[in-house]
Amino acid sequence: MPATDEPAAGTGSAAPTSPGSATTHGTVSRVPLIALCVTEITSWGVLYYAFPVLAPGIARDTGWSTSAITTAFSAALILAALGGIPLGRALDRRGPRLLMTGGSVLGVLAVLGLATAPNLFWFVAAWLLAGTAMTAVLYQPAFAALTRYYAPRHLGALTTLTLVAGLASTVFAPLTSTLATQMSWRSVYLVLSAVLAAVTIPLHYFALRRPWPSPIEHGTATASKSAGDSAGGGDADRGHGSDHVGRVVRSSPFLLLTTALTLSAFSMYAVLTNLIPLLTSRGASSGIAAWALGLGGVGQVAGRLGYRTLARRSSARTRTVCILAGSAVTTIALAAVPGPVPLLIAIAVLAGTTRGIATLLQATAVSDRWGTAAYGSLSGVMAAPVTIAGAIAPAAGAALAAGLGGYPALFAALAATAALAAVAATGSIPHRPAATPGPGTGPALADQPPG
Repeated sequence: MPATDEPAAGTGSAAPTSPGSATTHGTVSRVPLIALCVTEITSWGVLYYAFPVLAPGIARDTGWSTSAITTAFSAALILAALGGIPLGRALDRRGPRLLMTGGSVLGVLAVLGLATAPNLFWFVAAWLLAGTAMTAVLYQPAFAALTRYYAPRHLGALTTLTLVAGLASTVFAPLTSTLATQMSWRSVYLVLSAVLAAVTIPLHYFALRRPWPSPIEHGTATASKSAGDSAGGGDADRGHGSDHVGRVVRSSPFLLLTTALTLSAFSMYAVLTNLIPLLTSRGASSGIAAWALGLGGVGQVAGRLGYRTLARRSSARTRTVCILAGSAVTTIALAAVPGPVPLLIAIAVLAGTTRGIATLLQATAVSDRWGTAAYGSLSGVMAAPVTIAGAIAPAAGAALAAGLGGYPALFAALAATAALAAVAATGSIPHRPAATPGPGTGPALADQPPG
């Protein structure tokens, strides 16, 4: 696919360039963004969203328990989270091309392994291989690629990616269901492995072949806003090596930010997966409850569409605290409001809005605070506990509901968890000593993580 000189959606008409950046004569090429939008839809659809559709048929056909096959899937998600740490370091050094292409190859092999699994042990092993592939093809490497290719105007590219990739379930859930009515679950996975191979391997290999650009160290509008939260700063103290990464990871702002996003992820995903039983306990039919869950997805899209405006008009600390606090407010409202059902649905949509913004909040948190030089390494460390919290939240939430005596009590506890996340986020901005920007560098970039 040839590069184009037209601006990428939402990235602005021009951006400062660095060697290898996704720019041509100062304007932003759409090639990496378009390719990653397509590969993220496909990777999420095949490796993630197909499983919930096929799981009942797998259990019925094989005799393996639903809990066993679900545990294998959860193990893959946890492995993907842990793999993000070494992957992040490799991304910073080498860029996304070979890593994402290799991840696509592993993903194809993993899906073939699922399709041909003769026993549960093989099935689990295939999911663990899929978890390794997820590390290299889902959001984290894509966010890292767009952040470096489009810096300092990467927020528009990240917004576009999350909006488009959000269609993965819309595309692949019905596609998988339709295939499953025509063939066995094993045949469905064989078809999906072919789709994954045909779409993602060539796009990752050819669309990401440009040299990995040097990080742009001068500030952005967002970073400049963040200066209102901390002392003015510069790049003199920002190293690019492992010593710098180690210092940041051990710092209080990074630890508090990671704690805040981990608590928030646990609360948001537990709310998401337990919303239907809460609504049915309040008198909604299962169909209406399912619609409420779907309308929450509309709220997610609305939140992501509004994030660029929010980022321009607020500091990193302010928007992080406000979004996490907003999640706490909508969650306690779901716990406390008994009805009517339309009001509960409206609250669920608002909860979806905060959930949608939180995706971009995490994607931009590192670049907002610490720049793009070590984005892969820092976001990999931060994403590990956040992703694990999201993976265990559904089962943990159901267990807590039983232990606490019902879903309203669960949602009250999750609201408290989200409130703790907002409190932790108040300390998530690093202190930076004042420095004078060099000629032509613009304002210095504040030290912060992805959102």
